[in-house]
Amino acid sequence: MTSGNITDTEQAVLDEIEEQDVDFLRLQFTDILGTVKNVSVPARQAEKAFTEGIYFDGSSIEGFVRIQESDMRLKPDPDTFAVLPWRQKEESAAARMICDVYDTSTGEPFEGDPRRVLKNALDRADEMGYTVNAAPEPEFFLFEEDEDGRATTKTNDAGGYFDLAPKDLASDVRRDIIYGLEEMGFEIEASHHEVAEGQHEINFTYDDALATADNVGTFRTVVRAIAAQHDLHATFMPKPIPRINGSGMHTHLSLFTEDGENAFHDEDDEFNLSDEAHAFTAGILEHAPAITAIANPTVNSYKRLVPGYEAPVYVAWSDRNRSALIRKPAARTPAASRVELRSPDPSCNAYLALAAMIHAGLDGIENDLECPDPVRENIYEFDEEKREEYGIDTLPSNLGEAVEALEEDEVIYDALGDHVAPKFVEAKEQEFEDYLVDVSDWELDRYLETF
Repeated sequence: MTSGNITDTEQAVLDEIEEQDVDFLRLQFTDILGTVKNVSVPARQAEKAFTEGIYFDGSSIEGFVRIQESDMRLKPDPDTFAVLPWRQKEESAAARMICDVYDTSTGEPFEGDPRRVLKNALDRADEMGYTVNAAPEPEFFLFEEDEDGRATTKTNDAGGYFDLAPKDLASDVRRDIIYGLEEMGFEIEASHHEVAEGQHEINFTYDDALATADNVGTFRTVVRAIAAQHDLHATFMPKPIPRINGSGMHTHLSLFTEDGENAFHDEDDEFNLSDEAHAFTAGILEHAPAITAIANPTVNSYKRLVPGYEAPVYVAWSDRNRSALIRKPAARTPAASRVELRSPDPSCNAYLALAAMIHAGLDGIENDLECPDPVRENIYEFDEEKREEYGIDTLPSNLGEAVEALEEDEVIYDALGDHVAPKFVEAKEQEFEDYLVDVSDWELDRYLETF
C-alpha cells in the first residue's frame, strides 16, 4: 500500500526506516572532484525527500554553480537505501541514500552532477542496444595514527601479496570492513593483502555501471569509517609511500545485449572476444591519454604511473600479461568475458571515469576502430626502440600533460558535458600549477646544503 505519489520501492524504504528505528538520513551526492557530500535530515523527512526533494546551496560545492545560481534539489534514489553499519549499536540508527541533483530553475536533472554524466553515457549505450557492467578493484593503504589522531605513513603490518597473519596484522580490520560492506548490500568476492606493506584490496561483484559507481563511493566511506574504529587511517591516495607499489583501481568492463547475452563473448575468436569487444578495446586505447586525466586526476597519480612498479603506462593490450594498459582476463563462462583497464586509481571520481571509459569504447564500436594485435611479451622489458617498433605509446607522464590530452580529445571532453568539462579542466590546471610552484622536501634535502 502506498501513499500519495510514493512508489512501491519508496514505500518499502519508508517501512524499513520505521522497522530499523532510523532517526537520521544522510542524503549523499558527489562533487565534480569525486568527494562524497551529504545533507543530513531527520528520517521523518524521508517522504518529503521522495515527493518534493531536499533543497541545498549548490554554490558551496566544488564546481557546481555560481553564487547567483545556488539553489539545487536532491532527489534520493530509493534503490540505494542502506543503514550505516557503524551506527547500529547506538540507540537509533542512521541510513543513507544516494541522490540525483536537480536544477531548481528548470526542474531538470543538473548536468553538473557526476551521476548524471554517467547516466548520459549509459543512455548512449542503451540507444546502441547495450547495458554496461563494471567491476572496479580499489586498493588502499592502512596507516597508524599519531597520538593526536592524525594520519601517519607508518603501516601496521609487514605483509606482502596474499600474506597471512602474523605478517598481515590488518586481517581483522579487513574482516570488519567486509562485514560492514555486506550489511550495506555488497557481495564480496575476495579480500587479500596487496604487494606493498599496509596495502589491501577487497573485491566486490560485477554490477551495472551506475550501481558500481555508487558502490565505489560507499566503499571508500565504509573503509575509512571502520578503519578509524581500529585507530587506523585508510587512504586511497595513489602513491602515499615513495619507491613502492601504489594503489590502483583496475576496472573490468563488458557490454550486454537487450536479451541478456554478453556482447563481448565470441567462442570462435582466438581470445573469445567479439568484434564489439575488439572495437571497444580499440576505442579505449585510442582515447587513453584523455581518459588518464579523469581516471588519474591528481598530481600524486603520476607518481604511481611510472615504469618499474607494476603500473600500466604503455598503451597496448594483452591476453597474457599485466604490463599492458588493457588486459583480457580469463573467463570461466561466456557471461564473464570482459576487458580490464588497469590504469585508473581510486582517487578518481568513479562516475566520470566510467563515463569516459564507456564513451571511448562506444566510439570504438560506432567507428569500427581496428584493434591492434595483443602484446604478449613483457613491455616493461622493452627499450624505447622496441616500443616504437611495436607502435606502443605511453600515457601522459604528469597531470598537466593529461589535461592537455583531455582538452584535445573531443570525444572524452564532450563525454563530461558542457558544465563538468570546463570546471574539471579549470580545477586540474590550477592543481598542477600549484604543484609546479611548490618546493618539496626532496628538493630541500637534495639541494639546500649542496648549492
